[in-house]
Amino acid sequence: MPTKPNPLETMQALIEEINKHNYHYYTLDEPTISDAEWDALYDKLVQLEAETGTVLPHSPTGRVGFQLLKGFEPHRHLSRLWSLDKAQNQEDLMAWHTRAQKLVSEYNTQNPEQPLPPLSFVIELKFDGLTLNLTYDKGELVQAATRGNGTVGEGILAQVKTIKSVPLRIPYTDGIVEVQGEGLMNLSVLEKYNETAAEPLKNARNAAAGALRNLNPKVTSERRLNAYFYNIGYTDGLRFQDHREMVEFLRDNQFKVSPYVKFVDSIEAVEEELQNLVAMRNTLDFLIDGMVVKICDMRTREVLGYTDKFPRWAVAYKFEAEEAVTTLLEVGWNVGRTGKVTPTARVEAVDIAGVTVQNCTLNNMDDIGRKNLTHALGSLIYIRRSNDVIPEILGKVTEEADGQEIVAPTVCPSCGHTLEYRGVHLFCPNRLDCRPQLVGRITHFASRDAMDIDTFSEKTAEQLYDELEVRDPSDLYYLLFDDLVKLDRFGKKKAENLLAALEKSKTPDLASFLFALGIPNTGKTTTKELADHYRSLDRLREATAEELITLPDIGGIVADSIVRFFQDEAMQRTIERLLSAGVAPVAEEAPAAVDESNPFFGKTVVLTGTLHSMGRDECAKRLEQLGAKVTGSVSKKTDIVIAGESAGSKLTKAQDLGIRIIDDEQELLRLLS
Repeated sequence: MPTKPNPLETMQALIEEINKHNYHYYTLDEPTISDAEWDALYDKLVQLEAETGTVLPHSPTGRVGFQLLKGFEPHRHLSRLWSLDKAQNQEDLMAWHTRAQKLVSEYNTQNPEQPLPPLSFVIELKFDGLTLNLTYDKGELVQAATRGNGTVGEGILAQVKTIKSVPLRIPYTDGIVEVQGEGLMNLSVLEKYNETAAEPLKNARNAAAGALRNLNPKVTSERRLNAYFYNIGYTDGLRFQDHREMVEFLRDNQFKVSPYVKFVDSIEAVEEELQNLVAMRNTLDFLIDGMVVKICDMRTREVLGYTDKFPRWAVAYKFEAEEAVTTLLEVGWNVGRTGKVTPTARVEAVDIAGVTVQNCTLNNMDDIGRKNLTHALGSLIYIRRSNDVIPEILGKVTEEADGQEIVAPTVCPSCGHTLEYRGVHLFCPNRLDCRPQLVGRITHFASRDAMDIDTFSEKTAEQLYDELEVRDPSDLYYLLFDDLVKLDRFGKKKAENLLAALEKSKTPDLASFLFALGIPNTGKTTTKELADHYRSLDRLREATAEELITLPDIGGIVADSIVRFFQDEAMQRTIERLLSAGVAPVAEEAPAAVDESNPFFGKTVVLTGTLHSMGRDECAKRLEQLGAKVTGSVSKKTDIVIAGESAGSKLTKAQDLGIRIIDDEQELLRLLS
């Protein structure tokens, strides 16, 4: 009689198989099984864990904890994490090389029997994320920490476990190793996240840092972070001859290594690679702010040693300065359409990379405290401008509390209502009588991706609010010509144009109408999914949370937001008034069966540049009708890039990756038809 399999042995085999597939998918970008097959393996593991009441330490089901953490525990690194000296230009780089060469020559003169080899170098990307230090004991991931002050960081093991490219177990089991890398959010992931986020994230660096320092690991998991590894900081016995051996060790132990690691034999080759890297910077799917140059040979590193702050054998070459020092003049508080109250800093005007900066981002009081800005009004601060986003404040120049205090408001700066904290953010709960919330809601309702009311702007919304008591999007459809024409700077023509635009907007597609309503926690992607599934406003208004969570990409939080939104009496009044005014959302017909032989079926397509024969929105719609998936960024998973006139970095990246490019509009039209 056959022996019944041991459940723990079955679980162990499942874990090894799932982790193998995860490694190929998240680290190598080479999927080995379909999503459905992976789900079947994972579901079987979950079932066995429930039946046995046991979760093995390296189980993938433990990547997302469900318990809110109380705080971050200090963690002392086994080996110090060093900062890097900076080279701002080629002269600085050559000066670093000259110093290193001099020290090597002096050593070789004194030790002719065992000279150091000629200098050779490795060039790596300088990631713009959050430094991670991972500890593995006998192959098991036992701790993960932030850099902190280089000696002591914060333990963030639960958060780091949510990063799928971080191995929970490695083949090396002979002792303890500390592995250093960078946690980051890919730009394509940020873009997709913001499509459905109620509060879009401003940039990838803050998104990653905020997620990894969030006490709720589920929030970290939702950001879908990535990590690249580049250094072994500590081992209790392992030794490497050079950096190449270290990189191979990382790869052999299933760590995700930077896609750009270049070994060269001369400082002239380093300079040449620097120019190549500057040229390719904007084609990457993550932020970098320079490159790191290291001497390869480990014995040479030991001889050169360290200063009080930096290793003498490495230097960080920063890109053209996008950081500056200026004075923090004041902090104002702005109310958004969701009621979120955010601080905005005004600084003394300063030029960064050709742009004059006067306003900077501050996220919340938690961010202000973390950056040592609590007493910073009137003080010198560091600011950075990255990838054309609004500049952010990095911190104070000095550690002293030498400025005036930044105090969070207790009441709404607009309506005077008492504010409340939701997590780390301040909110004004006065949804029905707070001017910036209502103006923002009306402006969003009229925007291009929503009701697309031509000629409408935020200034128009403010004027209608102030002079005609427009308090709700539905009020727009009850405006009268005689009232509009009396408004300052309006006149007969402008009044006629606005009324005509309102009339034209009365038959929006259902997805745009839902987006215009501003349902919390939903964006364009989610509202389109809702419209495609229900194809009726009435059916959606009656949907339950249990129904909604069966749809792809809609979880419990979003489902509850949708149900609560349509149950809200104020929202019900708004919708009824819109419908009574003649607004009639049109649901698209269910798509006909797609001809799977067409060249776009099942392909991932990116549009870039200007198309003269049709708009990009129309082209994307036609592609989706043919069974294509249209995304916003180029990656290894992209099948086709359609490049119109003035296509930029996406086209360049597609060329570098060898992706099929369609840059002839006549060919495009032929393929679409």
